[in-house]
Parts: sequence; structure tokens; C-alpha cells
Amino acid sequence: MATAIAEPAAALTVPVPKVRGRRDLRGALFVAPYLLVFVVMLVIPLAMGMWLSTTKGDLFGTERWVGLANFVRLFGDTIFLQAVANTFYFVLLTVPFLTLAGLGLALVLNRQERWAAVLRTIFFASTVLSVTVVTLVWRLVFLPDGGLLGVTAEALGKTPIAFLNDEKLAMPALAVTTIWWCIGLPMVLFLAALQQVPRDLYEAAALDNASRWTTLMRITLPAIRRTFFLVIIIEVILQFQLFGQAQLMTLGGPNNATRPIVLFIYEAGWRQWELGYAAAAAQVLFAMILVAAMVQYRISARREAA
Repeated sequence: MATAIAEPAAALTVPVPKVRGRRDLRGALFVAPYLLVFVVMLVIPLAMGMWLSTTKGDLFGTERWVGLANFVRLFGDTIFLQAVANTFYFVLLTVPFLTLAGLGLALVLNRQERWAAVLRTIFFASTVLSVTVVTLVWRLVFLPDGGLLGVTAEALGKTPIAFLNDEKLAMPALAVTTIWWCIGLPMVLFLAALQQVPRDLYEAAALDNASRWTTLMRITLPAIRRTFFLVIIIEVILQFQLFGQAQLMTLGGPNNATRPIVLFIYEAGWRQWELGYAAAAAQVLFAMILVAAMVQYRISARREAA
């Protein structure tokens, strides 16, 4: 009897590992194309960049291995240090405003009316433009002679201001250009999050005569908290990579006031032909973005746990 009972149990348990193995293999085959592209396009270039940052070479090949000499030289380079400060300044100018303005637009335009749909399209339309078109338009705005702001100032009897030639105003001008260009993405992300908030919560708040501010603070913001931190992380990563606006509008000037890290990397690698030095600067930028993203992630994770 014991043998008769044990045999079916053994027969049932033998094929199970084979089925699981086949399923694991099928899953691996589905993941393999993406994994291959990820390794070829991201992992290998990242490893090559790290290796290149420890060498001295130009576009014609590597000359020799220099260890950490490029990094030591970077942190003694006043132009690079100013580029780092410029990048942080630009991020502080743009990320908070993009996040809050995107949330504000989403709250206002989260309606079913036709005018809201039209305004959503208008605000998002700038996002699809290329950086060349955006900078061309805004150069015409900031030009003191014949530009929109210059003509307006003259009409009011004021002296036109050369925003792009002023060390203190050039970076805010780039920030305004970038905010106008990028406001559509956070707005759309917040709209998607707001549409997922259950309507029953708002109906219950209305029955309790809750004010708009109470509804916003007690219902809306807690419900979209994850999207809020996601928008901050995305915008920090994007704005750390400032390049096109600074190159096309100011060329990093005046007096290096708008030179970001990416423009410094471009000039070191493709104008001065110092690939190792440029790669070292790129590794510093990568570390800065990674640290900033991880800090935001840790803050959001702690608040979620709380």
C-alpha cells in the first residue's frame, strides 16, 4: 500500500522542474533582445568611457595610461569648476519651477472641457520642437536690437537689456527658454496621475465641505506623491545635461557664465582633442546625476515607508 501511494506522488513531482526550466528559458529568450541592446549600447560604452578617462589620447588613438591624472587636473581647472557651478545653478533655476508649474497647469487643465484640451495641446506642443528651433525663437526674443523684449522696452521708453550678454542675466534667460520648452512633459505626467485619483474621494470631500486647499493637501498631493518625485528625478537628470541652449544661444559666455559641464566635455573632446580629459569630465557628470537621482529616490522611499 505504501509503495502504491508513493509512486503516483513521485510521478507527479518529477516533471515539475522540467516545466519550470522551460518557462525560465522562454522568459530569458524574451528578455535577451533588450538585454543585448542594453549591454551593447549602455554597459559597454560606460565601461569604455571609464577606461578612456584614465588615459591620455586624441581622436587618432590612445597614447598612454595616466591613472587618475585627468581627474586631478579637472578639479584644479577653474573653468571646469565654474562649469559645475553653472550646471547646479541651472538645475536650481529650472527643476523647481518645472515641477511646480507643471503641477499647477495639470490641476487647472484636468477638465473635460474643450478649452482645457486646446490648452493642453498648446502647452505640450513646444516639447516636440527641436532645440535649434527653440533657441532661434528665443534669441529673437532676447535680442536688444529688434528683439521682442527690446522693442517692448523701447516702446515703454526704457533702455533695452542685452540679456544674453549679461553675466547675471544670461543663465536665467537660458532657464526661461528651457522652462518654456520642457513644461509639457511634467504637465502630462501630472495629468496622467491626477486622472488616476478616485473620484469618490473628491465627492466625499465635497460632502464634508472641504475647501480646495484642504482637498489639494489631503487628497490630491498624497495620491500623486510618487509621480511628484518621479518628475523631480526626471527633470534633474534632464537639466544636468544642458547643452544645446548654451551652445546655440551664448556659446558658454559671457565670461564662461553659461558654460555647463556637457559643453565643457564637447569642447575638451572635439575642439581640444583631449578625449581622456573629456571622458573624465563625463564620468564626473555621470556621478553627479547618479548621486542626485539616488538622493531623490531615497527621500521618496522614506516618505512612502512613513
